Amino acid sequence: MGVISAAAVVVAAIFVFGLNGLFSAQPSNPSATPLASPAGEYSANGTRVLLTTSMGNITVQLRDDKPITSANFINLTERGIYDNTIFHRVVAGFMIQGGQNETVNVPSIIDEIGSDNHNYNGTIAMAKTNQPNSATSQFFINVANNNSTSFDGTYTVFGQVISGMDVVMKISQVPVTTNLQTGEKSQPVQPVTLINAEVLP
Repeated sequence: MGVISAAAVVVAAIFVFGLNGLFSAQPSNPSATPLASPAGEYSANGTRVLLTTSMGNITVQLRDDKPITSANFINLTERGIYDNTIFHRVVAGFMIQGGQNETVNVPSIIDEIGSDNHNYNGTIAMAKTNQPNSATSQFFINVANNNSTSFDGTYTVFGQVISGMDVVMKISQVPVTTNLQTGEKSQPVQPVTLINAEVLP
């Protein structure tokens, strides 16, 4: 556990200063049953977003109690900002990061942390710089319980994977090489593309 925590701290430091910088695997099924718990975080009416990737489909359900962050993700999805982007940062046992679109300027949003902000395995959160309220379009999906005090107090968790966690795990295990801009070994050797993001009815 100590080794994992230490690794998470090191990687978290890289994550913060980089470019903008409990769930078992499930079969890919975009019509998965919406979440109804834990109370206060998810409801049966929570918006679901289907991420069609070059390695399979992932469905996330957004939190009702993170209205600014969830609305931002929905807006960017509906505008096509995430279409044909890549998962540019992949760290096995930690997270996969995507949502970087270099052709548009996305305004930053305020953080929505709160006491129930937990970066558990399978949750989706906003990436950001080391400055407060600096999240724009980039997001990451946790592939481990990264719920340290510093992490939970920094990155807004606005949903979780309800289908396709097996795909998330496959992405997290792809071969990576060193990112020349950050020096971190996290850049997939073969691009993993987010082909399309779609708000489900």
